[in-house]
Amino acid sequence: MTYAVVDSPLGPLTLVGTDAGELTGLYLDRQRYRPDEATFGDRDDTILPAVAEQLDEYFHHGRSTFDVPLRLAGTAFQRQIWSALQDIPYGETTTYGGLAAALGLKPQSARAVGLANGKNPISIIVPCHRLVGSTGSLTGYGGGIERKRALLDHERGDALF
Repeated sequence: MTYAVVDSPLGPLTLVGTDAGELTGLYLDRQRYRPDEATFGDRDDTILPAVAEQLDEYFHHGRSTFDVPLRLAGTAFQRQIWSALQDIPYGETTTYGGLAAALGLKPQSARAVGLANGKNPISIIVPCHRLVGSTGSLTGYGGGIERKRALLDHERGDALF
């Protein structure tokens, strides 16, 4: 494992990757559930150049999808949720309960969806910010509600970084 730190309009982003070039983590500073940096390996800000480039394009040039190799490590349920997050279109949102229903889960599974969403190790690219509360409220973003609002506003074209 190796990591890099890149600048973004949301503050520094830590990119963690394998020796094979797969992204295993994308963390905001002060993010809830952020692993200890000692687990990231050695720092090398030249790794994962495609990830850094696509993030820059997302923030500044209208990129709406990412096509970098990911390695998502988690439980089968977490990986199911993280995969479903990637199906939420750019600029749109769904609720925790809506995602549960789309996956054929029981309505009371919204809480479990929220917990899995909060443990997403690859923020922004796996768009956990696109999940909102049942009333459309901005709830539960590990990077902070202000950043969630900024990402959603950006994707809706209301604010550009």
